[in-house]
Amino acid sequence: MTLEPGSLRRVELRRIDLPLVSPFRTSFGVEADRDILLVRVEWQSASGAVTEGWGECVALAEPTYSAEYVDGAQHVMTSHLLPRLTSAASLSATDVGTLLAPIHGHPMAKGALEMAILDAQLRAAGISFGEHIGASATTIPSGVSVGIHDDVDSLLATVQGYVDDGYVRIKLKIEPGADVEHVAAVRDMIGPDMPLQVDANTAYTRTDGAHLARLDDYDLLLIEQPLPEDDIIGHARLAAEVVTPICLDESLVSASGTVDAIELGACEIANIKPGRVGGYLEAVRIHDVCRSRDIPVWCGGMVETGIGRAANAMLAALPGFVLPGDISASTRFYARDVVTDPIVIVDGHVTVPTSPGFGFEIDQSFLDEVTASTTLVHG
Repeated sequence: MTLEPGSLRRVELRRIDLPLVSPFRTSFGVEADRDILLVRVEWQSASGAVTEGWGECVALAEPTYSAEYVDGAQHVMTSHLLPRLTSAASLSATDVGTLLAPIHGHPMAKGALEMAILDAQLRAAGISFGEHIGASATTIPSGVSVGIHDDVDSLLATVQGYVDDGYVRIKLKIEPGADVEHVAAVRDMIGPDMPLQVDANTAYTRTDGAHLARLDDYDLLLIEQPLPEDDIIGHARLAAEVVTPICLDESLVSASGTVDAIELGACEIANIKPGRVGGYLEAVRIHDVCRSRDIPVWCGGMVETGIGRAANAMLAALPGFVLPGDISASTRFYARDVVTDPIVIVDGHVTVPTSPGFGFEIDQSFLDEVTASTTLVHG
């Protein structure tokens, strides 16, 4: 359905500090807490009703995962993106991409703004994002992402805890020196039937094909993003060297780019992260092009709060998401979340939210408690 257009009455940027329940290590570095940028909008529809909407920017504190970082995201929103949106006489979430296209890059910042506007429009219409995009699943399987450990024993203890929690798939972060031995030990512990995959976060080079082919012995679902994000040809060559399917993450930033990667043979499975691709609407388009080409997809995570976690669950209810994603329980990362109804795992699955918007309600008192700053940009 077409959502009623309107305009932005008020825009607030809120920075919050949330400690992680345990440090999370990838090949990019170690995170112990999250500096998160949230966007709150007051949206006035053409008929005059005012509705609140929220967006979450997934940029990290430092530009390690991508060129974006949280301070930069706030600056580009304030100085360049929001002036283009607040000056529009009539605005819908579907207009955001076009209006912001003159600003190169910054998909995480753009995606957070689009998310907040879309959340408000959906709430005004009384429908959920899942309903809006035609998602049909009521529950989705939940996987968990396990950071790099210094030794195998501590890794096995962590994985066993997640197995006991009921997760249906394990993903191991890997890097040179913490890969084959770790994978072999985990596969031996969890047995041959539990799905297992690895994520390299660009830690390898084109010359590592023979080494990564050693992972073929462990019946992995996929090897995620082994090479730098701009090396599409390298991924295609690697796909010819290893049996395990190559999955792209950081390399996929748009639907058109995803088509190119698929046609070059570099993308056998796709990880869709809405923040990385500029928002949930582009994420749906990537899902659609992958499904039309029989490329399996799954929903990755960026250590989101319950805001992004609920939205990801709705996205992952689309039919092309055939592999378990990284939509783990909120308690995987946070002792307490900023929403009143955080994501939980029951029998290895997440119940897809169905309430209007992106399916969450803010825990205002706790949000205020963890807020470091609030900036009124418009209104």
